[in-house]
Amino acid sequence: MYPDHEFDPITPEEEAQRAQEAEFARRVRREVLRIERGEAEEEIRADLEREAEEKAEAEERERRERRRKASTFWQLFSGTILVREGVSKYYPYMLSIAGMFFLSIAVMFTALHLDMKYTRLEREVQILRERSIRLQEQRYSRTTHSAIVERLRERGIDLNDPSAPGEIIEN
Repeated sequence: MYPDHEFDPITPEEEAQRAQEAEFARRVRREVLRIERGEAEEEIRADLEREAEEKAEAEERERRERRRKASTFWQLFSGTILVREGVSKYYPYMLSIAGMFFLSIAVMFTALHLDMKYTRLEREVQILRERSIRLQEQRYSRTTHSAIVERLRERGIDLNDPSAPGEIIEN
């Protein structure tokens, strides 16, 4: 049989596959030798410990996430409490409570507005009372006997006082 240098029955893909298998076999042999000598035990133990730690951390994260999602406060905050089983029958009650909250807020604002208006009107009444008292004082000071005599004297009219005191008529 003569070697044919133009025809190679092995394709490049098969050649790459064989090289890869050979490399893998060489690595396996090297690792087996390391294990037999005891060199790989620490690495294996470290790998196992690292995997155990990663698994514990993942479980802890998952446990915390489950606990956080199961928390009533979180469910209220995120709104997931509304989609739980059995909650849909309480929707009318929750809506009525929400309506009462809004009604309460509206009543409080109305009461505050009316209180401010009442305070303003009370102040106006106080000012009007003070003005009324001042006007009464002025009227009293102008209608006294001495003030009337003085005014008549300014105009040149004489006032004659009666000689007999007046009589008080009672009903």
